[in-house]
Amino acid sequence: MFAQVNICLSKEKKEASRNREKKKNWGENKQNKLPLRLRSRDIPAMADGNPHRHQTVLITGVGRGLGRALALEMARRGLTVIGCSRSSDHIQSLQSLLSSADHLFLQLDVRSDPSVALFAKQVIDSKGVPDILGTITRNNKFWDVPAEEVDSVIDTNVKGIANMLRHFVPPMIQNKRGIIVNFSSGWGRSPAAMVAPYCASKWAVEGLTRSVAKELPEGLAIVSLSPGVVNTEMLASCFGAGASQYQTPDSWAPKAATLLLNLTADDNGAILSVS
Repeated sequence: MFAQVNICLSKEKKEASRNREKKKNWGENKQNKLPLRLRSRDIPAMADGNPHRHQTVLITGVGRGLGRALALEMARRGLTVIGCSRSSDHIQSLQSLLSSADHLFLQLDVRSDPSVALFAKQVIDSKGVPDILGTITRNNKFWDVPAEEVDSVIDTNVKGIANMLRHFVPPMIQNKRGIIVNFSSGWGRSPAAMVAPYCASKWAVEGLTRSVAKELPEGLAIVSLSPGVVNTEMLASCFGAGASQYQTPDSWAPKAATLLLNLTADDNGAILSVS
């Protein structure tokens, strides 16, 4: 509920077809856009026993919290992970844990469209497509929030996603496949006091996602995903010591990964939650 993620997940055509066939049995969830609850046994198997060996996931905001935990979990499951963060120290820390040449981690500020354009070219030339975003903002009454802080939240949470979509969706359309997951929040679906800029940005993510879903061609999907309540820096800034009673990013990541890796083009426009 307290982090934003945008993921583009490229898949083998054969596996996508198999997943779409499976999705025919999930009509109720798909039709009503209810949160999907998936199990590890729902993941299709490949001949070598690893259903994700030929998948590449791009995650922005891998420096900390949900982004970092998800990157580590995706790598553990055998995916090629591409990640970015504004912090070079965070990138180096993640590289020390995932040193395989299969992975790629770069410093990037997603608020800068020219930087994202250069990043996209570098990624596509060397690996393929995918993506995640995260932001932390102080809690205050809206009229007491400095203008630069509101700008930072909107620029990261909304414009950051727009920049990533602008440069990664066209090659995905060319490949005729791909899944885009924009991490929203419970605060992107219901309001809360003292976090108005954050709520505004997440409501924008929800609207952006649903609108883009109507524009995507067959074979692609974009969904919004609320992570649920996770003990991140954002939650601690709101709940204080009470945040410790909730799940950690590391315990959340396996559930989130299972959900994300089961998405297909049939889920386009879905409003999902990790539970």
